[in-house]
Amino acid sequence: MLARSAIATRTAVSALNVAGQTRNMATLKEIQNRLKSVTNISKITASMKMIASTKTTRAQRAMNVARNYGKVSDDFVKQAEVKRAEGAKELLITVSSDKGLCGGIHSSLSRTSRRYLGANKDAPVVILGDKAKVQVQRAYPGNIRYSFSQIGSSIPTFDETSAIASVILSDKSIEFDNAKLVYNKFVSAIAFETDSMECYPVRQIVEAPNFNAYEYQEDILENLDEFLFTNNLHWALVEGHAAEMAAKRTAMENATKNAGDMINRLTLQYNRGRQAVITNELIDIITGASAL
Repeated sequence: MLARSAIATRTAVSALNVAGQTRNMATLKEIQNRLKSVTNISKITASMKMIASTKTTRAQRAMNVARNYGKVSDDFVKQAEVKRAEGAKELLITVSSDKGLCGGIHSSLSRTSRRYLGANKDAPVVILGDKAKVQVQRAYPGNIRYSFSQIGSSIPTFDETSAIASVILSDKSIEFDNAKLVYNKFVSAIAFETDSMECYPVRQIVEAPNFNAYEYQEDILENLDEFLFTNNLHWALVEGHAAEMAAKRTAMENATKNAGDMINRLTLQYNRGRQAVITNELIDIITGASAL
């Protein structure tokens, strides 16, 4: 009877040890699968960071060229002392893109646009890019007059901007005097800020106090109006594209660092679990040898 009790006890302990090992092995398998998944994600984010770094360099070169032309137009308006007329109708243009994985750069534009529409509920809106459109459309769907997609996949060209400007200016159903451009301003490779610029009609420019200091012909005023609007719009597009590429590079860098930290934690957890399984197996071997 004593022998049978000892054998039954040993069998029960062995069954518990086998069940514990099975559970530990299942846990280790899950950790190993998750470790492989995070490692693959880390490789993807590291590759996307390298691609974003290359695109950021190209976008900065294009941005510097667009800034030179944009600042000339901006200095011209400032030196002429052009001011917004009282009661002028304003068109809001939100300059965004279709791409994601770049942090909160689109959310910042959407918040600024919604804040403006909260104070000007009847203002028409033109949105460039699907990311800002989705967020603005939830609160102010009736204000959106136009939305342009397929923007941000590459560096915006002046021809593309001219086509967008022609659609906006040729549509007589959109009644506006001034245009307010909301865009992301490139500050540095790791920082951006949401800014805005005003586009004034040519009649307000002609009525400016210091505009008489310039020599001009009457037949070129309409061309000047279209050029200033298109030039500012192109400046905002290229500036926003550079800020987006820099934000995407920063986001992918942070994602790679977070993946590395998670890999270290999972590796430590896996090694501890594996060591515990080996220790239990050694205990069973030693216990069996001692029983014999």
